[in-house]
Amino acid sequence: MSEYSAARAPRGADKAAVTAEKRSFFKKLLDLVAPTPGSRDQLIESLAVAENKELIEPESRMMLEGVIRMADMTAGDVMVASRHMDLLDIDAPFEEMLHVIIHTGHSRFPVFEERRDNVIGILMAKDLLKLQRSPDLNLRTLLRPAFFVPESKALNDLLRDFRTNRNHIAIVIDEFGHTAGLLTLEDVLEEIVGEIEDEHDEAPVALISGIGDGMWDADARAELDDVADIVGDARLAEVEEAVDTLGGLAFVLAGHVPQPGAMLAHPSGWRIEVTAGDETHVTRLRLHCPEPRETSHGE
Repeated sequence: MSEYSAARAPRGADKAAVTAEKRSFFKKLLDLVAPTPGSRDQLIESLAVAENKELIEPESRMMLEGVIRMADMTAGDVMVASRHMDLLDIDAPFEEMLHVIIHTGHSRFPVFEERRDNVIGILMAKDLLKLQRSPDLNLRTLLRPAFFVPESKALNDLLRDFRTNRNHIAIVIDEFGHTAGLLTLEDVLEEIVGEIEDEHDEAPVALISGIGDGMWDADARAELDDVADIVGDARLAEVEEAVDTLGGLAFVLAGHVPQPGAMLAHPSGWRIEVTAGDETHVTRLRLHCPEPRETSHGE
């Protein structure tokens, strides 16, 4: 046996040494980041530390945080509420359906029969062209089965179902079996990677804008903190009840769902006029700034 052969360690020992070296490297890497996380919050903090130490890129940290946070989220947390859904009526004329498809730019549409709550299938926008070429074709034959999920469905499980079933849209139902909203594969992915914009996405629209004479037109979804910053009066955001939006504030002030035309008085002197809505919710409001106080002059 040569001196070289005698000095070599067994092949298995070499492999074990390499494995131990790799484990040591990963252990050192984890130790650099933080001790073993004991909770999800600590894990997120560890990712922030890793970013600060340039072990991961900011984009990677955001994606990993999205994956971690998504573990606690359900379909009901990120769905589009039923009243905001774009649907097609199975009995609507072809021209009306085409207008909805062109106007919204979606590629898939829930189709209902008789009432919006009764979703009977999903129509691909491209399939409507078949109806244009063959007017005698029954639209029902073009519908694809709707995928229904409960509001409590975990996003992790839903993402897995989307991949397995090759579905891109799910109809969310509440505990009574009514349509609560819808959720797309894109909605779930955006919880991980952030907002995904495409050629159909419109530029963000301001939820509140001044119209002169001390008045502002606002969307009911406008956050109170944002409203207070824009109009320059922090008192509008000072609400004891747990409401965050202008629409929620209007409900609190009225004690019920106020109807269009209602004028609500805020303790700060602001007046909030309901300009659009229905019996279930407010959609648009107009803010009227407090009237200037008269100054009394002494002799």
